[in-house]
Amino acid sequence: MLFARPWTSLCLLAGSLRLSGAIGLTEHPDVKAISLRTHSLEPPYLDSDMQSRWFDFGGDTIIRTDKYVRLASDKPSRLGWIFSRVPLTATNWEIIVEFKIHGQGNLYGDGFAMWLTKQRGQSGQVFGSVDKFEGLGVFFDTYKNNRPGTVFPYVMAMNGDGNTAYDKDNDGKANEVAGCSARGIRNAQIPTKAKFTYFQDKSLKLELQYKAEDDWTECFDIPNFKVPPVAYLGFSAETGELSDNHDIISVKTLNLYQHNTGSNAAAAAAGSSSKGSSAPFTPKKSGGSWSWFFMKFVLFGLAVTGAYVGFTIYRTRQRDRF
Repeated sequence: MLFARPWTSLCLLAGSLRLSGAIGLTEHPDVKAISLRTHSLEPPYLDSDMQSRWFDFGGDTIIRTDKYVRLASDKPSRLGWIFSRVPLTATNWEIIVEFKIHGQGNLYGDGFAMWLTKQRGQSGQVFGSVDKFEGLGVFFDTYKNNRPGTVFPYVMAMNGDGNTAYDKDNDGKANEVAGCSARGIRNAQIPTKAKFTYFQDKSLKLELQYKAEDDWTECFDIPNFKVPPVAYLGFSAETGELSDNHDIISVKTLNLYQHNTGSNAAAAAAGSSSKGSSAPFTPKKSGGSWSWFFMKFVLFGLAVTGAYVGFTIYRTRQRDRF
């Protein structure tokens, strides 16, 4: 019993450290990631009163609590949306969306969109949400209207100023900031995902998983991009005469921030952004990482525990002897 109490405390400490590493540390030693529950979605999506604490939804959206949030069904003239109730104010963030676009027909449309805009929760004719928005719109367009030479499905980003209309007749050609073709993203045989990584005023990067699991294809990396500091996260979809199922399976949003805030780290971050590399920051090589700190802490705890147990056993034997 004398041994059990310090050992139990040490085990609890080690467990908490493992949890911190699991939710807080990315592969980048200078970047920490904290999950944002307010902007994340996972089954069952709804609370006990059949509402979502953090998201509103409307239009023709259907929520099946064990599988998906269906923004638009495989029926003509459907549109739906889901938007966060509070704005996303994180300076730097990463959003990983698992989605599924699927249907039975060989002719299909129209697609879905991800939003980070000042407007929220309004139905409209731009993939189910309002036109002339202010902020970021990323469109997963499955139906080709008029873009010769472009392979569809096509994914593109638009930076809305609140006054400019989306060029729907030409699939957003006049509005495009960056984009890529993503043939195979519909009816894919693996979970399809989009990973957005944003560092304020430095870069917005989109990677897609649709060819193979854990195989990420870079769609675009836009330097010097600015998202409104206060914007609502949302998703919407629309069908016309042609249709498809447009499902959101899960959303995981992370707040990213830098451990080392010194001038060297800032300079490395700026250099990395200007080169358009895959890592937003070039880490400063340092032996004093969090992992090494935690390891030393646990080893110190083990040493103290061993000394305590040894001393206790010694005193007990001495008492029995005399």
